[in-house]
Amino acid sequence: MTISRFVVRLNCLSLLVVALLIFFTQLSGLKISDLFFQPYFSPHPNVALLTRTFQILCSVPVVVCTFTYGLAKTLKPCPKQNRFILFSALLTGGFLLNQIYRIHIYMIPVGIPKLGVSLLYALLLSSYGWFFRRELQLTPYQILLAGLGLLFCAIGVDSLHLKNKIFSSLLEGVPKLLSEINIAFYYWYVCKSFLQKALYKNINSSL
Repeated sequence: MTISRFVVRLNCLSLLVVALLIFFTQLSGLKISDLFFQPYFSPHPNVALLTRTFQILCSVPVVVCTFTYGLAKTLKPCPKQNRFILFSALLTGGFLLNQIYRIHIYMIPVGIPKLGVSLLYALLLSSYGWFFRRELQLTPYQILLAGLGLLFCAIGVDSLHLKNKIFSSLLEGVPKLLSEINIAFYYWYVCKSFLQKALYKNINSSL
């Protein structure tokens, strides 16, 4: 199975799971928007379920890239590739911190809107893409672009402040969740391939 087919099947399966969750949430008497609430204690497991899932997925690239960077340094130092993995860990780590601690919310009283924080993050992403364009071209970067595109679509919907909570939750929450599924898979695949090549070179050099 090619990686593109796997990604398509992964996204289709994710949409199916989300649809089932929506169905069971409505059966339990809750609203669809409850799935996308910010996490807080609730006796019902469906409340903020997809938000918590999104935050867990946000931690995957950070953990995978950090582990890969540490292991790659001990196998065979490769400054350019190691730097790409390191900055990937830092970039995704910053995004994870923002999602957990809601930093963009605390910036509003200072006069910086959520859209302003999003534009700052877009600038950081552009810089990351420019400096590591060669490394990115050697990877299935289309998956990363698709994930980022979905994320910015969700941010755009959030900035519209739609009055219909159910419609707004679905248009923002589902693309956001799918975006992180694609981004997490991309970094997992890149790090796995990177370590496989490093191990292969290490074994060949020792023979």
